[in-house]
Amino acid sequence: SYAVVYHGIWNASDVAVKVYFANGYTEETLQDYKKEVDIMKRLRHPNVLLFMGAIYSQEKHAIVTELLPRGSLFRTLHKNNQTFDIRRHLRMALDVARGMNYLHHRNPPIVHRDLKSSNLLVDKNWNVKVGDFGLSKLKDATLLTTKSGRGTPQWMAPEVLRSEPSNEKSDVFSYGVVLWEIMTQSIPWKDLNSLQVVGIVGFMDRRLDLPEGLDPHVASIINDCWQSDPEQRPSFEELIQRMMLAISRVTTLSLNGIAES
Repeated sequence: SYAVVYHGIWNASDVAVKVYFANGYTEETLQDYKKEVDIMKRLRHPNVLLFMGAIYSQEKHAIVTELLPRGSLFRTLHKNNQTFDIRRHLRMALDVARGMNYLHHRNPPIVHRDLKSSNLLVDKNWNVKVGDFGLSKLKDATLLTTKSGRGTPQWMAPEVLRSEPSNEKSDVFSYGVVLWEIMTQSIPWKDLNSLQVVGIVGFMDRRLDLPEGLDPHVASIINDCWQSDPEQRPSFEELIQRMMLAISRVTTLSLNGIAES
């Protein structure tokens, strides 16, 4: 792995310190990094991980953020004893959409490019925050020195897997995978290796199976996020509205159920 995360203490607060290693950054990369750090320092949103500072040299750099006690959404979803609470799970998905909408509305927009459940963090009240965004140039420089290649294919949009130009609509595709993961509590494409995922999603245009019994409104949101043509995918602004509607429908249904019983 090209990054290691440590638990640290800063000004008497618990923080996460993520250290990236590389075989020497160029001066240009470090300048880009400085610019992006300035942008990230100004970001403030309840569903975006709070960025507190950065340290960098030519050999390595570190990012300091708030520390969230429950760790990643991946860990939360795939722990064996996790009970499925549809309202809580839908609210978590809404949190992700709100955080991403904020990033996409920055000027210039911040495109995540690696949205997946292990980059989403959960606080003690089950609120979810988007982490590990920005610094894309620096990550590219680091990723070239790793064996893993770019990002995580299981969550990536087909155009990204084909190495075609991409924009913020690629994040929307990844959001569809995260929503599928939240609703099914399954790991996407878990029986395939990365290369097989590239072939099946990127070139054969296949998608994950939606389970029977999945709320039809949620199923239609996932399918819309997975449109082959990026322009046909909804914006996060639209996704927030649709997720809120899905939550209110589930709440109404459960209240009706209580009234009837």
